[in-house]
Amino acid sequence: MGGNTKKAKGRAKQAVGAVTGNRKLQREGKRDERVGSLEDKADDATDAVHDKVDEAIEKVADKKD
Repeated sequence: MGGNTKKAKGRAKQAVGAVTGNRKLQREGKRDERVGSLEDKADDATDAVHDKVDEAIEKVADKKD
């Protein structure tokens, strides 16, 4: 499940918890939403690292030629 999906699931849990007065469900929803946000940030960081590695590989390859 991706970060956006977990965030949406968390928001839904929070809403249902608020309507039903279920604080546990609200807390679970907040946790799910935070986990989704962290996953998005981790994915962004991973993409940035991959981009930098690709740039470095291209620079090395250009210097060899």
